Amino acid sequence: MEVPEFLRDDKLSEESKNLISRLAKDKNFQGTDICNYKGCWYFFNALQGILHAQTHFHPQDSDVFLSSFPKSGTTWLKALVFALIHRHNHHHHHHHPLLARNPHDLVPFLELRLYFKNQIPDLSGFPSPRLFATHMPFPMLRETIKGSPSKIVYICRDPKDTLVSAWHFYGKLQRQEIRLETVFDSYCRGVHAWGPFWDHVLSYWKESVKNPKHVFFMRYEELQADPTVQLKRLAGFLECPFTEEEEKSGAVDQILKLCSFSSLSGLEVNKTGKTPSDIDFKTLFRKGEVGDWANYLTPEMGKRIDDIVEDKLRGSGLTFL
Repeated sequence: MEVPEFLRDDKLSEESKNLISRLAKDKNFQGTDICNYKGCWYFFNALQGILHAQTHFHPQDSDVFLSSFPKSGTTWLKALVFALIHRHNHHHHHHHPLLARNPHDLVPFLELRLYFKNQIPDLSGFPSPRLFATHMPFPMLRETIKGSPSKIVYICRDPKDTLVSAWHFYGKLQRQEIRLETVFDSYCRGVHAWGPFWDHVLSYWKESVKNPKHVFFMRYEELQADPTVQLKRLAGFLECPFTEEEEKSGAVDQILKLCSFSSLSGLEVNKTGKTPSDIDFKTLFRKGEVGDWANYLTPEMGKRIDDIVEDKLRGSGLTFL
């Protein structure tokens, strides 16, 4: 079975190996080795990609970073922001790049693609503003962008739905059954790639409260419930608001339709294509439903996750209940 590159450790430099050898280690819920660096758990190759980006990436003030905890609506966010920012370059939606290319291709990850193999990528061909994605917690992204005033959009999702989505995703990715109880235990302990969940989400929440012009905090559930309002809020944050004429002409609805789950998942490229790290695009589209966790977790499991997260977020002003 071919394992995606980001789950392997065969691309590590000697410097990375030496660093990782000194770090605390554990297993992700699907059995892959992970290490703890500055309080967050990473796959070995992913950590190398982060550290390489921190050394070699040169931010521009106009850059936009899309950040998320995995399985929180990343693909949807990439599609929406790409369509939103570049809407004036792609008036004719039947020729839109999103119809022929996956959102992960149009908005690449810094640590999981561009700087993944210790390469120094050529970013000169990126249209301005440049769009990048990341799963880094905020402190690591802050070190990467080196004080740049660039915009950061963060999307979060109920951890129970995130957990169930991750369970399905990694099972399909590795073509093997993963016990849901194993994933549940990992989330409860906070020992899983990019975790603990609560630390990740809190790092962006606190920065969004402190510096709302720099970090825009979105909830997946609110985006599902009222996409029109949320897309217009996002446009305002990114300083490309819809004009009155655009709203009358249906520009908002056009973007939402183009980026909808049914539209993206039905495209041939998203049924047959692969990411550069060998992930089938089709594994990125399952249901996208709010509350789907209740079809898999028992009420007791749901309560335990809620109680843990409520305790970890207490006093922050952020809740998921």
